[in-house]
Amino acid sequence: MEEKPSASIKPYLDKLTLGVTRILETSPGVAEVTFVEKEPAERHAIISWEQKNSCVLPEDLKNFYLMTDGFQMTWSVKTDDTTMPLGSMVINGISKLCRLGGSSMYTLPNAPGLADLEDDTDEEGNGDKPEKPHFDSRSLIFELDPCSGNGKVCLVYKHAKPDVSPETEIWFLDRALYWHFLTKTFTAYYRLLITHLGLPQWQYAFTSYGVSPQAKQWFNMYKPITINTALLSEEADSFVNKLDPNKVFKSKNKTPVIKKKPSSQPAASQKSHTSVTSSKTSSLAGNSSRK
Repeated sequence: MEEKPSASIKPYLDKLTLGVTRILETSPGVAEVTFVEKEPAERHAIISWEQKNSCVLPEDLKNFYLMTDGFQMTWSVKTDDTTMPLGSMVINGISKLCRLGGSSMYTLPNAPGLADLEDDTDEEGNGDKPEKPHFDSRSLIFELDPCSGNGKVCLVYKHAKPDVSPETEIWFLDRALYWHFLTKTFTAYYRLLITHLGLPQWQYAFTSYGVSPQAKQWFNMYKPITINTALLSEEADSFVNKLDPNKVFKSKNKTPVIKKKPSSQPAASQKSHTSVTSSKTSSLAGNSSRK
């Protein structure tokens, strides 16, 4: 149910959104901030989910669902006379916390699945690099956020017997099906989600190839609350349009070169000078022969 919160639940919203609603409402160009208020999840719904998937929810995520069954906040910007949706912060409710790569009754018998993408030569976690999730039975993966089609943020159980000792992490699966580590806990991821204001493709800031140039424009305009400044300052001007209209629309017509025809007078004088010289030479030759 979409509605503006009343004064009685304003403190509750401030706690849930860490006060980011007030920051967005006072930001230039932001047209509207919409928060979808959700009822708390029933405790039996959480227990049913755990029994169905044979795993125990992390304590912080379970407490989150007992406070609100999912999360959705969107905000738009106004350009000229049109309103364009920009920011989106979503966490699926308990009923939409679906397993990724699980077998389906509608799947054809020999149809390839995500588990077929597994490669035994994949690098395992070593040193500071955590072990990547697997699409096969070695990991249990559940979708937390569809990321508006730019990838998926997933809750990952990486080891066996998740119903006994749940060891979970939050990972980002990009559209090329590569994994990128985000946080160890759901609480840490929730803070990232809020502080990045739900900007488009913000999860790609935690990948090796970073966000797209278009997303950098929005990052530069609405800087997240906590952001690695090197993301913007390293090449802060590289994505800014620097086209000089004076150079782009400069006339390419060359100044015409006027070719002057040589006058006939110098040629005539040169010819007469040549004849005079030849006559003088012949007269000198005649005088010498007479002597």
